[in-house]
Amino acid sequence: MPNPSLPPALQELIRGLCRLPGIGEKSATRLALAILRWPREEAQALGRAILELHERIGFCSLCRTFSEEDPCAICRDPKRDARLLCVVEDPGDVAVIEGAGAFRGRYFVLHGAISPMDGVGPEQLGLHRLQELVAQGGVEEVVVATSSTAAGEATAHYIAQLLQGSGARVSRIACGIPMGMDIKYADGQTLRRALEGRSPL
Repeated sequence: MPNPSLPPALQELIRGLCRLPGIGEKSATRLALAILRWPREEAQALGRAILELHERIGFCSLCRTFSEEDPCAICRDPKRDARLLCVVEDPGDVAVIEGAGAFRGRYFVLHGAISPMDGVGPEQLGLHRLQELVAQGGVEEVVVATSSTAAGEATAHYIAQLLQGSGARVSRIACGIPMGMDIKYADGQTLRRALEGRSPL
């Protein structure tokens, strides 16, 4: 809990910041104190930006990513290869893949991964919509780019089974040894995936 010696308004901000992923009480306190030291105009601009998030940003009806327009810029882009569909867990994953510049297809965002313990099943991830998109035709390959966690792997296997017989090839991104990493420091699972995903030189 925030330090009771701090003013209530500051405590409230610290509680709010603690809800962000990866932000603990100490980090939230540092951030709150930094914001408090900002000029009033900068703090107000941050507050307006946060308020406008929910007013201006919604979901793309085609790929389900966050967007101010529907459909989003990627789905509207005629230069994108509609034969390739990349399935990701989170809109942030789209940004990372786009930043790498290695994919020119389109996306489908799940907003999570199958996790029965957390009450997340195929219905919550919109997988029926993915099935409908592929069934409409035109998609030749579905690239499953979920994480290599247990939930991500379970989701990948479910998608592969769901799309069996759809006419689209289902592939999985390779996971392996990161650039610059000494192979002796890799765990067994990473090595196994790296060997399975090997490609010709």
